Amino acid sequence: MASRINTNFTLIPVYKYRRSTRRSSYIFNNSRDSDSQASSTLGNFKALPLELFQIILKYLSVKDISMLSMVSKAINQHIINYIATSPGSKRLLLRDFHNLELPVRKQDSTILEHYRSLGLLFKRCTLLLPTKERLKYIHKILAEVSCLKFSGCAAPMQCLGLSCYGMFLQTLTAGWDDLECHRVYNFLCELTNLSRKMQTIVFSKPGSARKLELRIRLFCRNVLLDHWTHRSDSAFWLTRILKPWPMVNQARLLYIIFGPISPQDGQVIWQKMIEEPTDDSSLRGLADAIKLLYDTGIREWTADDVISLLDELSVVPREWLLENNARLLILSGNNICFTFMASKAVNGRATELARLIVFLALVCEKELYCMDWAVKMMQKVCKVFSTPAERSNFLQNVANAFACIIMEMVQLIMSGDRDEEERSFMDLFHLVHAQANFHKEVLHLTMNTLST
Repeated sequence: MASRINTNFTLIPVYKYRRSTRRSSYIFNNSRDSDSQASSTLGNFKALPLELFQIILKYLSVKDISMLSMVSKAINQHIINYIATSPGSKRLLLRDFHNLELPVRKQDSTILEHYRSLGLLFKRCTLLLPTKERLKYIHKILAEVSCLKFSGCAAPMQCLGLSCYGMFLQTLTAGWDDLECHRVYNFLCELTNLSRKMQTIVFSKPGSARKLELRIRLFCRNVLLDHWTHRSDSAFWLTRILKPWPMVNQARLLYIIFGPISPQDGQVIWQKMIEEPTDDSSLRGLADAIKLLYDTGIREWTADDVISLLDELSVVPREWLLENNARLLILSGNNICFTFMASKAVNGRATELARLIVFLALVCEKELYCMDWAVKMMQKVCKVFSTPAERSNFLQNVANAFACIIMEMVQLIMSGDRDEEERSFMDLFHLVHAQANFHKEVLHLTMNTLST
C-alpha cells in the first residue's frame, strides 16, 4: 500500500519541465544566433580565415564564383565583401578596353564574355535585394571604371567599355519583367541625365552638338540595344528611348542612333540623305529599327504610328531625295512598303506616289533586284483606289512621272555642271533601263492575265 502511495506522488507533468528548459535554452542562445547561423552555413569554409577564403576565390573563374554565391547566404556575403576589396575589384573589373595588341575579334570576345559572366555573378549575389538596392550596389561597384560611364572614355570609338556594360546589363536583367526593366531604364536615365542630354540634341540644330550626338548613339546602341538575342527585348528598350518624345523628335533620335555615320570619327552625317543617292549600308540600321517596331507587335506601336514615324524620318533634317526614300522602303520589307504607299493612296497623294514608284524601279535596276517586284507592288497599291477613274489616273501619273524624271535628269546633264555630269549620266542610264524593264514586266503581267 505504501508503494501505491509513493507512485501517486511521482505524477508530476514532465512537459512543464521541458517547456521551461527550452525557454531558458532559447534565451541563453539568442545572443549567439547570428554568429552560429553564419558559421553553420559556411560549411567546411568556417575553418578557414577570411583571407584564405579570398585567396581560394582567386583560383575560381567568375562563373564558378557566381555558382558558389548561391550555396548559402553567408558565403554570398563573403563573396560580396570580396568584390568590394581592392584585390577583388582589380581581378573582376577588367579595364583592358583599349588593348590593340590582341587580335580584334579575340579581344572583343574575351572581355565581353568576362562581363557577361560578371553580370551573372552580380545577378546571383544581389538576388535577395529589392531592384532599387541592387542597382545602387552595382552602380557603386562599377563606378570605379571610368570607361563604363556615359562620358567616361576620351576615345569612345576605340573603347569596348560601353559594349561590356551592355553585355553586363543584358545578363543581369535577363528574365526580368517589364516593370523591373522600366525601373532599370529610369535608373540609368537618372544616373546619366540621359533625358536632358536627349532634349539638348533634339531641340538644337542638327550637327551643332556632334560629340553629344555620338555619345548618345554609342550609349543607346552599345548599352541598351545591341546585345539582346530576342527582337522583342530590343524593341522594348527602343520603345523606352523613343516613346517619351513627340513623333518629330522620335524621328530625330532614330536618325542619330541608327543613321549613317562617318567611318573616321563616328559622327552622324546629316546631309547624307539630302545631297546624293546613298547605298544600302547607310540605310540598313534605320530599316532594321523600323522593322523592329513594326514586326514585334509591341502594344505601344500601331501600324499607323510606325508609318507616321517613317514619314517624319524622310524629312530629317530636311526632305530626302526620293531615291533614298525608295531604298529605305525596299529595305524595310514588303509589308511596311505597301502600308506606307497605301496610306498615300488613301490620302489622295497619287502624284507623289507615282514618283515614288519610279524610284522604286530605279533602285531595283541599280541593285539588280527583280523588277516584277516593283510592278506587283504598283498593282497591289492600285487596288487601294476605290474607283476605276482613280486607278486610271494613278497609272497615268506613273507614266508621266517616268517621262518627267527622265527630262529632269537630261536638263541636269545639259546644265554643264562637270562635277555632277558623270553621276547624272549614270543615273539617266539606269533610269532609262529601269523604265524599259518596268514596262516589259507590265506587258508580261498583262499578257499573262489575258491568257488566263
